[in-house]
Amino acid sequence: MKFLSNNAVERLRESAEIPDLTGTRYRLIERVARGGMGVVYAAEDEQLKRRVALKVLDVPGADADLANRLIREALVLARLEHPGIVPVHDVGTLNDGRAFYTMKFVQGQRLDQYIENVSSVTQRLRLFLRICDAVAFAHAYGVLHRDLKPANIMVGSFGEVLVMDWGLAKFLQEDTDRQSQIADPDATILEKPNKAGDSSGGVQAIATGHGTIMGTPGYMSPEQARGDVEHLDARSDIFSLGALLRFLLTKNSDSAANAAGKQHLGKALEAICSKAAAPDPEGRYPSVSELALDISRYLDGLAVAAHRESFFEKLGRLYRRYRFFILLIAAYLVMRVLILFFMHR
Repeated sequence: MKFLSNNAVERLRESAEIPDLTGTRYRLIERVARGGMGVVYAAEDEQLKRRVALKVLDVPGADADLANRLIREALVLARLEHPGIVPVHDVGTLNDGRAFYTMKFVQGQRLDQYIENVSSVTQRLRLFLRICDAVAFAHAYGVLHRDLKPANIMVGSFGEVLVMDWGLAKFLQEDTDRQSQIADPDATILEKPNKAGDSSGGVQAIATGHGTIMGTPGYMSPEQARGDVEHLDARSDIFSLGALLRFLLTKNSDSAANAAGKQHLGKALEAICSKAAAPDPEGRYPSVSELALDISRYLDGLAVAAHRESFFEKLGRLYRRYRFFILLIAAYLVMRVLILFFMHR
C-alpha cells in the first residue's frame, strides 16, 4: 500500500477547501487569511470590476450552526455603517452548500504589525481613539464585539483604522428582526495563543455552567471568561479596549506587567489602563466615550478622570502643557533682571 506524503495530503485538503463560485459574480484570486470560522479569499466582482474579500466556511458540508454564524456575522456588519467597520457587499450560499459573504477588500497591516513602525505614544493614542470611535458606534447600535485584540484591528494603506472579525458579536437587546437572531451568539469559542506574544491564536472550546466561553485570553473580561454571557454589557468590550491600550503602549496586554513597564507609562496612562481593565465591571469606565474622553484629556495636557493628581504632579503637567510660554516668560524676566543689573553698575 502506498501512502500519500504530508505535502500531497495538504494539497488535497486545500483543493477541497477551494469554494465553487460557479453561478456567482465572483472570480477567485487567492487565499489571504484563515480564521476560526472560515477562510478569506481575495476575489474579483466581475460585474462591478472591483476586488472584494470573500469569507466562506472552511469546507463543504459544515454544520448548519457554523453557516448560521457566518450569515449572522454578515448581518451584524450590515447594520454597522461606519468608516471604522468594513462594509458588507453581498451574502449567500455557494453551489457546494457553503455560506459566504463579501466585503470591502482591505489592504494594510494588523495593528500588532503596524505599530512596530510607530514609536510615538501620541500617534498610538490617536490610533486607539479611532478604534474607540468604531466600538462606541457599535455599542450605540446595541452590538458588542467581544473579541477586540490587535489581530482584529487593521490599519489600511492610507491610515484608515478598521475593527474586523465580528464573528463573536452579541446583540445587547432583543431584536424584532428574527434574522438578526440566527445562531446563539453565546455558544462560541475560546481562542488560546499558540505561543507568548502570538495574538492570532489557535481555537479551543471550553464549556461552562453558563455557556461556552469565547474570546482571547488577556483581552476578554473576567465575566466573559466565566461564561457569564447573560450579564455582558458594553463594559466587557471596555475591558478589552483597556488591554488593547496597554498593548499599544507596552506590547503587553497583561495588567500585571512588570513595574518598569508601569513606570514607563506614567501615572495618568497607567490609571487609564487600570480603570478600563478593572476586574470588577463597576470599576471600569461606564462607556467607551468616557474612556476616549480621558485619552483626549491626556493628549491635550489636561487632568484625567482616572487619576487624582498631587500638587506637584499638577505643576509638572501644567509645565509640560505651557512649557513654551513659561520658558518665554522666564527668558524675558532674566533679560529684565540683567538689564537692570547692568544699568545700575
